Amino acid sequence: MSVTAPITLAAHNLVRCFGRNEAIRGVSLQLRQGEVLGLLGQNGAGKSTTLQMLAGTLLPQSGQIEICGFDLTRHPRMAKAKIGFVPERVPVYQDMKVDDFLMFAARLRRMPPTRIMDALAETKYRCSLQDSGKKIIGTLSKGYQQRIGIAQAIIHQPEVIILDEPTVSLDPSQIRDIRALIRELGSLYSVILSTHLLDEVESICDRAEILHHGRLVYGSTSAQMQQYGLNQPGFILTLLSPPALPELQSVAGVQQVDQLSATQFRILHAHDSNPGAALLELAAKKGWLAEPLVPLRSALEDVFMQITQTGKS
Repeated sequence: MSVTAPITLAAHNLVRCFGRNEAIRGVSLQLRQGEVLGLLGQNGAGKSTTLQMLAGTLLPQSGQIEICGFDLTRHPRMAKAKIGFVPERVPVYQDMKVDDFLMFAARLRRMPPTRIMDALAETKYRCSLQDSGKKIIGTLSKGYQQRIGIAQAIIHQPEVIILDEPTVSLDPSQIRDIRALIRELGSLYSVILSTHLLDEVESICDRAEILHHGRLVYGSTSAQMQQYGLNQPGFILTLLSPPALPELQSVAGVQQVDQLSATQFRILHAHDSNPGAALLELAAKKGWLAEPLVPLRSALEDVFMQITQTGKS
């Protein structure tokens, strides 16, 4: 995803109250074409409420939402035509056949009748439903019903796809398949999904926003998120034929060397001086048999807890 890619979704200062409870407090975010954005938060953080507002199924008390340049409040029909939404409870009719349901969804989206059959075939192929068209939805597994839910959301080829907890209640095999589908959709459309699963963010999202008590408290790429809280940069160096420790410590730029095993070393260095290239060049010259460097990173679970406990970005 390029930073110059068009913005397909923009939300500004969204507020939503339920009675006296301010569930969403000043949420602003953007989504670009070709991006998968993860809305990460604990249960009750406000993820579903935020996605419902972005999808146009729940009005904010205040704030503005634009979908591909159309204001969702002022021009709801044009804005919603650009959206595909899958709520946490998959919106399917259990007693309908897959083909009948998807054609029904296409008609609801006001697709021209001449386009529906081609769109049906393409959507079934993309969601691996080619052999399921004549089957009753209620007889299929949760994983297949989730695929059908995604299929109804993309059959009209929307620019923005909104997924609320898309892998909840699925088994590991189904989770793997749905995540692969989301990654594929992210290369074609803009995708925003909510999750409380940190490994989901790491495996499929280009960027994450952390929602905590109705506020966005952190936003960055998943790679940068893993660097959050590291006091000093560094990397893991593997040398199959390592030298004595003092020889590594003497390399310019190295501030600290910790031996983790017979062949692995944690190298810490200053923010403005990375000795990685020099170490690899020296290893090649002296026959230390170096393997690729692995940057240090925090466990996502630790990062999440640190961010939500401090409440700071």
